[in-house]
Amino acid sequence: MQTYFKLAWRNIWRNKRRTLITTASIFFGVLLSTFMTSMQEGSYSQYITSIVNSYSGYLQIHKKGYWNDKIINNSFLFDKNIESNLKSIKKITIYTQRLETYSLASSEDVTKGVMVMGIDPEKEDKITNISGKLKHGRFLKNGDNGIILGSGLARFLKLKINDTLVLIGQGYHGAGAAGKYPVKGIIKHPSPELDRILVYMDIKNCQDLFSAPDMLTSVVIMVHDNDEVTLVKNELVQLTDYNTEVMDWQEMNRLLLKQIESDRIGGVITKGVLYMIIAFGILGTVMMMAERKKEFGVIMAVGMQKYKLIFIVILETIFLGMIGVIAGTVASIPLLYYFLFNPIPLTGQAGEMVLQMGFEPAMFFSMTPSVFYEQALTIFIFTLIIGIYPVLNIRKLKVMNALRS
Repeated sequence: MQTYFKLAWRNIWRNKRRTLITTASIFFGVLLSTFMTSMQEGSYSQYITSIVNSYSGYLQIHKKGYWNDKIINNSFLFDKNIESNLKSIKKITIYTQRLETYSLASSEDVTKGVMVMGIDPEKEDKITNISGKLKHGRFLKNGDNGIILGSGLARFLKLKINDTLVLIGQGYHGAGAAGKYPVKGIIKHPSPELDRILVYMDIKNCQDLFSAPDMLTSVVIMVHDNDEVTLVKNELVQLTDYNTEVMDWQEMNRLLLKQIESDRIGGVITKGVLYMIIAFGILGTVMMMAERKKEFGVIMAVGMQKYKLIFIVILETIFLGMIGVIAGTVASIPLLYYFLFNPIPLTGQAGEMVLQMGFEPAMFFSMTPSVFYEQALTIFIFTLIIGIYPVLNIRKLKVMNALRS
């Protein structure tokens, strides 16, 4: 067996030019497909992280029906039982309460519909990093009577720090809601839509304003990473009562997931075209093995059986594929490692479009193991399939015809 391996290895280097052309085709195929996949998966991961860390969290608890009808009457009582259940699940890193509703916001002669979000300032900041988005003023403290506005809303209402905003709306079960609050801070929210309508305030003040003591519209829950979401969700479902529901970030962001799947399909088509180009390049060099017909005829004439010769040719194809795949994978690691910490910025209309969607205008990269082994394995399989061509030729080979060629 060792002899066959030696023969196959020596054979591929007898014609260095053919070997280098074939391995170069495989090398660049692995490099390009890995680069493309890493860029796709890195950007998808960044989009998901942005959504999770800027609003939805990994999981949320709501009253049943709230997600499809986001009104304050679809809120629920946050009691000690729910709190103890949350504290009992060790995989939960942090959770925070929210009371979200809609109201009219007025400043002098300007009025606009806004989304009011009552938050626990300390916990909310650990999840969504609101203080890191501050442009003017300061962040809220627990029990603070002020509010924080999105910069787009502040411009529309012509408000600055320490100005007063009037909120008028409908509270829980039809109660009246009206109050005046000083502007403590102005943030630049990554989502342009939220930046134009969002008002943050302390949750206790929000509950008082809308006559909803101890009521919440959602509990936002964070875990260590996405791998723990399903486990924690299953535990929460068993612990919560029939009036509430548990939703993960995928259920809350179906539109984003559909966009990702659509883009991923487009990427598969693009990579498919790339694979076909690579495959024809490899096929062209493998077809050059036809020039070895006389060599095969001589080997068979001196007594080598066909199946042994076929085995050696298969080993040659495997060696060619392995050299190209390993070289392409090794070369892609430092390249992607660089781009992992230096994303490619998007400018012009592409950058503006991504920014309008609420994401950072850049192409991010991923170094998850699947980015490397999936592409390498796909191209290696292509190489093996193409390697069937010389094998079929050997099976049909006639010794006398081969010696005369």
